[in-house]
Formats: sequence, C-alpha cells, structure tokens
Amino acid sequence: MENTLFTDLGISEEVLKAIADMGFEKPSPIQSAALPALLAGRDLVGQSATGSGKTAAFAIPAIDAVDVAVRKPQVLVLCPTRELALQVFEEFGKLSKYKKGVRGAVIYGGEPYGRQFRDLEAGAQIVVGTPGRVIDHLERGSLALDGIKTVILDEADRMLDMGFRDDIERILEGAPEERQSVFFSATLPKPIQELIKRSCNEPAHIKILPPKGEAGKNIEQFVVDCDRGAKASAMLRLISFNRYRRGIIFCSTKIMVDELSESLTEHGIPCDRLHGDIRQRDRDRIMRQFREGAFEFLVATDVAARGLDVDDLEVVFNYDVPNDAEDYTHRIGRVGRAGRTGTAYTFFSSKGERFHMERIASHTRFAMTRARIPSKDEVDKQRQEAFATDVLALIASGKFKKKEAVAAKLLESGLSPSDVISAVIHFYEHGGVDAEQPVPVAHHQV
Repeated sequence: MENTLFTDLGISEEVLKAIADMGFEKPSPIQSAALPALLAGRDLVGQSATGSGKTAAFAIPAIDAVDVAVRKPQVLVLCPTRELALQVFEEFGKLSKYKKGVRGAVIYGGEPYGRQFRDLEAGAQIVVGTPGRVIDHLERGSLALDGIKTVILDEADRMLDMGFRDDIERILEGAPEERQSVFFSATLPKPIQELIKRSCNEPAHIKILPPKGEAGKNIEQFVVDCDRGAKASAMLRLISFNRYRRGIIFCSTKIMVDELSESLTEHGIPCDRLHGDIRQRDRDRIMRQFREGAFEFLVATDVAARGLDVDDLEVVFNYDVPNDAEDYTHRIGRVGRAGRTGTAYTFFSSKGERFHMERIASHTRFAMTRARIPSKDEVDKQRQEAFATDVLALIASGKFKKKEAVAAKLLESGLSPSDVISAVIHFYEHGGVDAEQPVPVAHHQV
C-alpha cells in the first residue's frame, strides 16, 4: 500500500479536492490501512500513534457517507477532551468544505449551550463532542441518535481512564444497532475489548504502532537532575542557549503553571498558560494565538497534552515528571510531528522522581541522557554571538532604516568604533545610562 494515492481509494471528488488543498497526496500508513475498510462500511478497531493522521482516516469516510438531504445527526464522534473535540471538528471542517450541505456541531462542557443548541437545530449531520455533554444534550432532547449511521470513539482508552465508561455505554445503546462502529485506541485493555465485542460486528483490526522506543526516535530526549529550586534557572538557560522559539512546558499543577508563566514573562519570554480553571472561551483564544505565533511558549497542565495540533514546535519541557509512560509519550509527541525533529527535557529533583522516570524510560525504551546545563557565561557568550550574527544578517538584507545623523555623531566623538558599539549594546540591554541590571527583554535578544 506504500504507493497508494488518495485518488485510488474511491473517495468523492469533493473530499479529494479538500485533501489536495491541505497539501496531501499519499495517505499515511494508518489511512492506507483503514480507509478501504471504512469506505466499504465495515466496523473497525484501529491502533496508531499520535500525529499519525488517524483523524482523517475516520473523517474522510464519515463525510462521504453523509446524506446532505437529511438534516439530522448521522455521524457522532466521541472525544475525551474539549481540546481534542475542537481539533477533530476543525479537521472535519477542512475535509468537508467542498461538500455542499454538510453541517457540523461541536459540543463540550465548560461552554454555554446557546451556540450548541443553534448548531444542532440547524441540522448538523456531523456531531463531535465529549461524552458528558453529549449525554446532557440527549437528556435535554436537543440531540437525537435515531439517524446515526456511524459512531466513532477517538482515544477510547483515554475516555475510559477519565471515567466516561457509563456515558459511552449509554450513548452506544441509544444509537441504532445497524450502524458503523469505529474505535481508535492507543491501547486495548480488557474494558475496551469488552466494549468492542458488544458494539462491533466483525470489525477490521488495524494496528500501525511503532516498536517500543521508535515512537520518539526523531525526538532528542534528555533528563535534567537538579534541585527543585534550580529548575526554572536551568530551563531558562536551556531556552536561551539553544535559542528555542516554540515549545510547551508541562507542569503537574495549575498553581505551578500560573507561577512559572509569570516568571517566564518577567524574564522576557513571550508565553501564556493553559489549565482547567481557565474559561473555555479564553482557552480557545490562547490556543488560536499560540498556533498563530502570537507568543512562543505555552505553559500547561496535561489538559494540553492530547488534542493539541501545532506542527512547528521545537521543544517540550516536562517541568514535572509525567504520571506514567503514556502521558510521557503524549507530552513529547507534541514535537517531532509530520516528519520533523524536536527535543524533550524532563526534570526530576528527588530519588522518588528519578525512580519514576527510570520506569517510564524502561517502558518507552529511551536512554536517560543527562542534559548539560550551560553556565551563565556560556549563555551570555552565545547571546552575544547570536546577536552579532543577527545584526550582520540584517545589514546584508538591507532591511533597516539608516540613522546617519546619529551614527555620524557617535563616530565623530573620537571614541573607537568598538567602544561605541559596546556602549550602544549596553544601553539597549540595560534600558538606560545608569541602570546596573539588565531590563527584561525577549530571550532571543541580547
């Protein structure tokens, strides 16, 4: 199936056009394996790694199966988190933009019901939502399942871990028996297997998972063993020395997220924060701004570990050790996506945390390579060299306004050019003539 093209699979012209707009020509391995079965209407159980293209694998057949003349829910996708639901809904929107008459609704908690009611009443055929809010709409009568032709469970194991088992079983029982059932799950624990057995009819089984240790092979993975009070300083030095511009910093608590984001801001690093106490409207805005590059680092709890679709990240910092190997894999999986490379650092501060990290490393089969923390002098030297490189590149580009009068006055002072340039840099760094301490400036500046 390596040479298969999307055009070989019997996908509608409307969806093929949308796929082309997204820049894809060949399906990924999970898409090549799953699409023929799903397009044929078969039930399916799929296992694949994060970032493998599984959303399109189930979205493409679901869109093609929609009858636009019927203005009621026909496809139901269940996701464990609001973030993943929004990501999946966005993917459906991109893939269905040329199929006229397709409407969708995304329903999740933490947001007023008004817009969700309107989208459902408008005749949404594709509904993406979290189990709890789907149950709420069923109880309110704003969502009916009698027209459902396809039910998709994305990250099914995660939903069960989060306590949605009863909700999921209730939803599946309320959907028509004659339907297509699709399960995507990184793992298949016994409860998932039991649910599949009750819900699926001779499903196709697709497993596209890299061998242990291969999932992060394009990600350099380091550990940082330092005192708890030194973590922030060590991380700041790593960011400055390596000139990282785009990354996520994972913390275990909301309080730590707030404190660390405030500290980073004080050090001139453009960042924002994301955790469960932030209103959904603000979380949507923060994620939109992060994708658009309005700030460089997102400080977050694990609420952002799944369903976060940002392809150009360079680095992930596990400021706190993840709960388990699965959380570790999902965290570092935010970098190294779509064939890119990336770097991940995990901090630990005690024997207990080290032991926990060793268990994660053993499970995921990555070498616990210790990161070397650059000294303050090394960071300062690197900044100066980077500054000089950037200035020379600016001069070469010619994209700057000449300040001939000021330049002439400085050079006519009789001072050496070296002293003049050094004084200008000092003035820029310290924000004035008499200041002794540098003012907070962006870490990519001097």
